[in-house]
Amino acid sequence: MKAVFTGAASLAIAAALASLPASAKDMGRAATLTAGADEAGTAGDASLTALTFGKWGVDLSARDETVKPGDDFDKYANGGWFLRTEIPADQASAGVDYDVYNLTQRQLRKLVTEAPATSQVGGLYQSFMDEKRVDALGSKPLMADIAAVAAIKDKSAMARFMGTTQGTFGATIVGGGPYADTDDPTTNVLWLGQGGLGLPDREYYLTDAFKPQRDAYRAYIARSMKMIGNADPEKAADAILAFETEIAKVSWAIADRRDVGKINNPMSSAQLAAYAPGLDWAAWFAGAGIAPQKRIIVNENTAIRDIAALYAKTPLDTIKLWQQFHVADNAATYLSKDWVDSRFEYTKALSGVGELRPRWKRGLTLVDGSLGELVGETYSQQYFPASAKAKMETLVANLKLAMGDRIRSNSWMAPATKEAALAKLDKMDVMVGYPDKWRDYSGLRIDPADLYGNVKRSAAFEYAYGLSDLGKPVDRKKWSMNPQEVNAYNGGLENKIVFPAGILQAPYFAENVDDAVNYGAIGAVIGHEITHGFDDQGRKIDASGAVRDWWTPEDAARFEAQAKAFGAQYATYEAAPGAFVNPDLTMGENIADLAGLEVAYDAYHRSLNGKEAPVIDGLTGDQRFFLAFAQAWRDKAREDAIKQQVASDPHSPARWRIIGPVRNVDAWYKAFNVGAGAKYYLKPEARTRIW
Repeated sequence: MKAVFTGAASLAIAAALASLPASAKDMGRAATLTAGADEAGTAGDASLTALTFGKWGVDLSARDETVKPGDDFDKYANGGWFLRTEIPADQASAGVDYDVYNLTQRQLRKLVTEAPATSQVGGLYQSFMDEKRVDALGSKPLMADIAAVAAIKDKSAMARFMGTTQGTFGATIVGGGPYADTDDPTTNVLWLGQGGLGLPDREYYLTDAFKPQRDAYRAYIARSMKMIGNADPEKAADAILAFETEIAKVSWAIADRRDVGKINNPMSSAQLAAYAPGLDWAAWFAGAGIAPQKRIIVNENTAIRDIAALYAKTPLDTIKLWQQFHVADNAATYLSKDWVDSRFEYTKALSGVGELRPRWKRGLTLVDGSLGELVGETYSQQYFPASAKAKMETLVANLKLAMGDRIRSNSWMAPATKEAALAKLDKMDVMVGYPDKWRDYSGLRIDPADLYGNVKRSAAFEYAYGLSDLGKPVDRKKWSMNPQEVNAYNGGLENKIVFPAGILQAPYFAENVDDAVNYGAIGAVIGHEITHGFDDQGRKIDASGAVRDWWTPEDAARFEAQAKAFGAQYATYEAAPGAFVNPDLTMGENIADLAGLEVAYDAYHRSLNGKEAPVIDGLTGDQRFFLAFAQAWRDKAREDAIKQQVASDPHSPARWRIIGPVRNVDAWYKAFNVGAGAKYYLKPEARTRIW
């Protein structure tokens, strides 16, 4: 699951501020819905109903019982499904995340298409779906913005322009917005992070492994520059890519960007200007609508300093080319077919996806990202009953109790640290389904005949909404995800866990399935999010949300030793040819996966009240629990997509989110009689025992 702060602080801040569309990539994996219904986009009742397996919730036909559980638990649980499943041409992978995501898309499509064109939802969707009008306009909507960049006279004016791009099309070498103060988490201060790159991460510029993707990006830059009328698009592409490559060289590696200790570098506006003098900071802040600040959490401080110095020595004409390309790139999705196709020709090199998503799906992504809670309010009313909310809240309460038991029985933690950990757990807020208070979108003007303008106004509206929190008390009731999102998160400095209605559907969660299934699927997700408060970064944040070392030195040393040994396991996992899991990048998520599974298992047994679980279809309760867990993460992904994930995502690929945790859980060995001869067997003393 996605951790909005814990485990990836600056990455998550940047993602939230950029209003990225909902993504299925972080999610668990399980039921296969009928592909034809999804592609046709039908709104019939069957296509809007979540799928559960059999009478009690595990897909028995998905197994490959010729594989021993200890040799490959992923294939044992999901091998039959792998054989019969093909990845749809417009997807990077197939699995439960996409199944539930596509179900949610069909549900949303029904809501959105039924909205009047005079409404904000209906008007925005109509503006995107009017493909004939968009194609007739061609590049025309873009050209005023391209001309505005061309008219920039000096680097101070460019700095001001970069500041404005946080709420419109374009790029900036730094970016930021409000988030809780690391010292006083009750107040929002400005967070600032590195920027400037168009490819997913610095490694795409610097390693031979990503040369095909780099070449595709350069070709896309050249096409874009030609389409906006640049006289020498090939030369422009070389200059733009060279500039970004120099930025990449001084940018922080993604694993360092998730270390809350490294990114916690407070400065005032004046101190920042003195530390990184290459950028006219006053102009940048003015463009961003941010007054001088007494306290800014500067994330990748040395990178920001060096990027500013690079900006100072790079010719203005090069930066203008770079800016024009990124204005065009940001806008391409909302322009004519030649723009859309050109951008897709590049992005498919990143993911391996061979076919562009249907226009209606792309239109829903726009509506979801622009009017998320407005749609979410209706979605929650129709698809998330009060009974489901109540059952989910009971599950979460049981998981919190189980986590408390694990903290109390922890053999390596000092009493003072246990007390602080229990205090943090006790104060952890739980939010299920949808927010208590809905956002007001009345200030956003939507014109059914103006797609380009709608997108720009929406971006500005979203940026202003986020920026309005600067200097104000933290509102812990605000959500960083829409209710319809198929995901979940831990709020980090806000010490809260959030489970949107979108993920609370079968086969992750259902009211009428075996409890072992709910605990193995959504229960492990709940445990995962709880554990983010105690992973390698969450442990640095106290009960109030402040960044503070509340551990004894001895406890910290023992934790680090266990984490290092755990990471060594993941370093051996080859996710795709030549692409191994990065344990430093994925550590927080890996710890949350393992401990989340253990906490869910304990909570399941707590729910039995001392009784023995019944045997169903020849499977014990423990076997059903672990099978539900594995099927909730099953995934069949394209090689390029896996390589991109390994390079830039703090989550391990799904296969290793199954095998990595279970081989460290004693109860799994017992449930499936896994012995010393099994491929993934670990001696008891070699199993990681953190929480």
